[in-house]
Amino acid sequence: MKTLIVYFSLEGNTAHVADQLAARLGADTLRLIPRKAYKDKGLSKFLWGGKSALMSEQPELEPYEADPAAYDRIIFGFPVWASRVTPPLRTFISENQHALKGRRIAAFACEAGSGGEKALQSLADCLGLPALENTMILIDPLKRQKEANEAKIEEFCRKLQ
Repeated sequence: MKTLIVYFSLEGNTAHVADQLAARLGADTLRLIPRKAYKDKGLSKFLWGGKSALMSEQPELEPYEADPAAYDRIIFGFPVWASRVTPPLRTFISENQHALKGRRIAAFACEAGSGGEKALQSLADCLGLPALENTMILIDPLKRQKEANEAKIEEFCRKLQ
């Protein structure tokens, strides 16, 4: 099954997981990059990121080459912001609504605290789906719970194969 991993990563956690999944599943990756970068330090990171997520913003993205219509499965990956999917994924979904129809959709979320389940549901809602094929929530994959996260990644991949 031809798979594309579409993700946004601010601090590297989501990129780290996307790379691991791509290697294990033989998937292609597409990193979404907003034209205007988000703050990545201090209180402003949480204020601007949270506001953008709560307001369901859709930032303009740098051009990308991947066509989701060329894939059987799309795996979305994102950090959890205010218990919601990150705005760059909203933009991608909006730009590719027709190409995403009929695709199998899975997702993973990286969080520092909580809100992952609600964020995954907000992704399903954004896609107009009652549920996703498979989901995974990881806590700070670059810093904490490495063994637990590794086991979750193995299980996620096993369920997709």
